[in-house]
Amino acid sequence: GQVVALVKDGARVETASAGDHVTILTNQTPFYGESGGQMGDSGTIAGDNGLSVTVEDTSKPLGRLHAHQAKVESGTIAVGQTVSLAIDAERRDQIRANHSATHLVHAALRNRLGGHVTQKGSLVAADRFRFDFSHPTALTPDEIADIEAAVNAQIRANVPVTTRLMTPDDAIAAGAMALFGEKYGDEVRVLTMGSDAYSVELCGGTHVNATGDIALFKIVSESAVSSGVRRIEALTGEAARLWLVEREGLLRDVAGAFKTNPEDVPARVSALIEERKRLERELADAKKALAMGGGGSAQAAGPEDIGGVAFSGQVLDGLDPKELRGLVDEAKQRLGEGIAALVAVNDGRASVAVGVTGGLTGRFNAVDLVKA
Repeated sequence: GQVVALVKDGARVETASAGDHVTILTNQTPFYGESGGQMGDSGTIAGDNGLSVTVEDTSKPLGRLHAHQAKVESGTIAVGQTVSLAIDAERRDQIRANHSATHLVHAALRNRLGGHVTQKGSLVAADRFRFDFSHPTALTPDEIADIEAAVNAQIRANVPVTTRLMTPDDAIAAGAMALFGEKYGDEVRVLTMGSDAYSVELCGGTHVNATGDIALFKIVSESAVSSGVRRIEALTGEAARLWLVEREGLLRDVAGAFKTNPEDVPARVSALIEERKRLERELADAKKALAMGGGGSAQAAGPEDIGGVAFSGQVLDGLDPKELRGLVDEAKQRLGEGIAALVAVNDGRASVAVGVTGGLTGRFNAVDLVKA
C-alpha cells in the first residue's frame, strides 16, 4: 500500500521517525478497523531503508477510513512511500473464531430460550468475547449446558461459512437476522454458518472459513448487565482449552488436599460441610448452656436487686447474636418478675437484647433500656 497521510499529536505531518507514535493512513490495507464490537487488527508495516513500524491497533474514523495506530521502531516513514502491511495472523485467527462463535451463540440462545432473544451488544477480542442479549431472567445451569452443547455440535459439524453480498431487503427476506436500529447501506454482507443454515446474520466482521476452525467453545460466566439484558462471557479454541486445563488443575489440588480422587471431591466436601454444621450446633448449645448457668465467660450473672426490681445481666463472648432473643425469654422465665439483659460480643462488636416481664412493662421500656 501507499502512505496517503500521517498524523502525529493531532496534526498532519509529512514524515515520522523512530520513537514516534503516529496514525498512518494508506490507500489500501489488510487491517480490520474496530467496529461492530470486533477489536481492530495489530501487526507490522515495513518499507525501504530499514523502516519497521508496529501497528498496535486499527480504528475506523468516519466509518470508512482505516487508521493504523502505530509506533515507528526504526527508519523513517513518509507520505507517498510504498510500504508492506501485514496483520498479526495468529491474533486475527483468534478474533475470527470468537466472532463466529457469537453468531452461533445468538442462534443457540434463540433456539433454547425463544425468539425474544436479540443481541444487545458484543465485544470480540483475541482472548475472549462477551455477548449481551435480551432475556428477563438469569440462565439456569441446564440452559447454559444446552447452549454450550448446541454451539459445540455446530463446531464439530465443521460446515463451511458462506458470505453473500445482497440488498438489505433481500437479506432479511432470506432470513438474515438484522439488528434493530442499525443503519445499513445499499449492500450488506450476509454470513451463513452451521448445519441447515443454523445462523444467518448481517455482519461486516471477519469470520472463520468453517465452523470447525473455532475448535472449542466454553461459557465462563453469565451475569446481568441491566434490567432485561444478560451477558455471556466465553472462550474459544486454545484459550478455552487452557481454561479447562486450569480448572482441572484446581480440582486435582483440592483432591490432593483431601487425599482422595477428583471424582470423590463432591462427597468429601459435602461431608465436611455437614461436620462443620454439627460442630457449630454443638458449640452454640454449649454457649447457651453457659449463658443459662452463668460462670465461665459470663460477667455479672444475676439475679440482683436494683431499686426493688430483679435484674439478670450477662456479657457473653462469642455467642451468636441470633441466640439472644431465646436466652432473654428463658431468663425472664427464671426471674418470674424482673428485667433481663444480655450482651453478645463477637470480634469487638456487641449485640444487646433486653426483656421486661409483663408486670413491669408499665414502668420500664425495653427499647429505652437497650438505648441506655
